[in-house]
Amino acid sequence: MTPHEYFAPQPTSTSDLPDPAPLLRSLTQGVLEVLAGVREVDQLARWFSEEAYRSLVTRANLSARARSARGVAPARPTFQIVSLRVAEPRDGVIEAVVVVAGPGRTRAVAVRLDGFDRRWRATSLAIL
Repeated sequence: MTPHEYFAPQPTSTSDLPDPAPLLRSLTQGVLEVLAGVREVDQLARWFSEEAYRSLVTRANLSARARSARGVAPARPTFQIVSLRVAEPRDGVIEAVVVVAGPGRTRAVAVRLDGFDRRWRATSLAIL
């Protein structure tokens, strides 16, 4: 085993991981707050893979530019989680859709969680 392999994140079985529902709810809220400009994206870094985190940073920057161009101040989003659907395509992997309803629109947040080092990490996230 090389040093890189030794220190690489180790896959974890679903049975050794906590219930993903609370994390999915928290990540959804956190991501929507980041995109609204009321939370720093760095606060969510530990829950994302590097690639998914970079994607979120890019999306947050685009949202900030759009708000600035329209002259809109950041405001805390108000929404309610309408439903949470979870599937387990294989051991240690969760794919979920969190549907959130806000005052003007309903959105779906698709999240893939992979179990590494006895905790869940978001490896993919899409807001539809």
